[in-house]
Amino acid sequence: MVSAASPAPAAHGPRLDGHLHPAGRWIFLAVLVGALGYAGVSIIADTAEVGETLATGVFLFLGLALLIALGFEFVNGFHDTANAVATVIYTHAMPAPLAVVWSGFFNFLGVLLSSGAVAYSIITLLPVELILHIGSAGGFAMIFALLLAAVLWNLATWYVGLPNSSSHALIGSILGVGVANQMLSNTGGTSGVDWHQAEKVLSALMVSPLIGFGGALLLLLVMKRFLRDPKLYRAPDTNAPPPKGIRATLILTCTAVSFAHGGNDGQKGMGLIMLILIGCAPTAYALNRTVPESATPAFVQQARAAEVIFARQPGPEPTSIDVARATVTQGLAARRVDTQAMYGALSSLSRDVGDRLASYGSLGKVPAAATPNLRGDMYLVLDASKMVVADEGAQARFTAQEIQGIKGYGRALEQGTRYIPLWVKVTVAIALGLGTMVGWRRIVVTVGERIGKTHLTYGMGMSAELMTAATILLAERFGMPVSTTHILSSGVAGASVANGAGLQWRTIRNMALAWVMTLPAAMLLAGTLYWILLTVLRTTMG
Repeated sequence: MVSAASPAPAAHGPRLDGHLHPAGRWIFLAVLVGALGYAGVSIIADTAEVGETLATGVFLFLGLALLIALGFEFVNGFHDTANAVATVIYTHAMPAPLAVVWSGFFNFLGVLLSSGAVAYSIITLLPVELILHIGSAGGFAMIFALLLAAVLWNLATWYVGLPNSSSHALIGSILGVGVANQMLSNTGGTSGVDWHQAEKVLSALMVSPLIGFGGALLLLLVMKRFLRDPKLYRAPDTNAPPPKGIRATLILTCTAVSFAHGGNDGQKGMGLIMLILIGCAPTAYALNRTVPESATPAFVQQARAAEVIFARQPGPEPTSIDVARATVTQGLAARRVDTQAMYGALSSLSRDVGDRLASYGSLGKVPAAATPNLRGDMYLVLDASKMVVADEGAQARFTAQEIQGIKGYGRALEQGTRYIPLWVKVTVAIALGLGTMVGWRRIVVTVGERIGKTHLTYGMGMSAELMTAATILLAERFGMPVSTTHILSSGVAGASVANGAGLQWRTIRNMALAWVMTLPAAMLLAGTLYWILLTVLRTTMG
């Protein structure tokens, strides 16, 4: 919670040594224990509902994996709190204890109301073979390695007070696991990283800080042109709160960043938790059993329409479903879908998926033994269909109406395989929200005092946080993971330049070094952990 041993604030600086009411610690612990208990009860209820019984060892294994995943979100919370609260604290718009609790609550709401699109854009970076066999030794080693690597790197950068990106750390860990798996398996394609998806994700991570810097700089210059109140552009004269209108705006921007941060960063943990659940309890979580039975006829119709669309292309019919499955897997590995064999395989798999679902009646009635196989086929067809829609050569083969039919089928497959139960959202939201209330001071000081050469002004805080919130919300709209840390710190730097404050280049250099080093460091750490854990788990699991 709020540190009780912080040094006295400098003149006109914020108080960072406030105390919460003693009851706050008990409320904090009660909410934390309640969230973990809620997760456990939900898992028991979900598995019992589908008749799946988890062995004691599997349940404990699942519990450990979930604790690490929630631990990542908790660390993410206190690592990134400064992004939302530094400006309101350093402009005296809110006292520090109230600011972190306020931020925690809106982080909670952001996670709870998130779309889930970012969660699965992260998952698509992972090797296809590990996703399809998430319950194997390799699948479990992957989950533990990437989570532990991301947590360790976050803790290391937090300890030295650097605003490092949790997104960078997690994505670096995923890339490290993918590369290590490919090296250890001596095979191509599906055993490694989906570099096409990685390029899109890394592009968003690289461009978003530039948007934060340039956008905040331009916004502050526009504010100076039209809002002439000098109070906006000079350091606060006293420790008193700013005027009401300015204070309300600063609190609003803090709220927006907190909400946007929760909506984007919280999804990364949700996606990983879903992989853990699918590996340990596939019957309950591999398919979205909450899809109503009334939706089945439409799904079957879309599957059969897709079958016909793919069958219109010239190509051999696979001799069996196993051959079709292998063909699609190889096509995904080579990132090539515009082949005759691929279209024939997609037609066969689409027909088989539709026939099986029609025979069961709904996703909720799929037997336990058939669940992993059906999900695997749906996952393969979904990813291949997305590649068909995006590939220019493939697009030339289909009419606009056929492309829309493939897209509609893809949306139905997503609904059946890519979902997040409410209890997962609630638990992650609580972990992230509580994390914002712990250990926040180190990075708040860096953002508030060590980027610009002068005290943070009202206008600088407004422009930096408005650009940060807008950029993150836009990224979530398109399902792209971005770094709240890098956008906000870049925004503060841009606002400092626009205000004539100048920059503290030592801090900028250290932040840039952390930005550059995070990906390779996380990759190396995750790859090493994956190799160690894979060896241990293969020995343990026989």
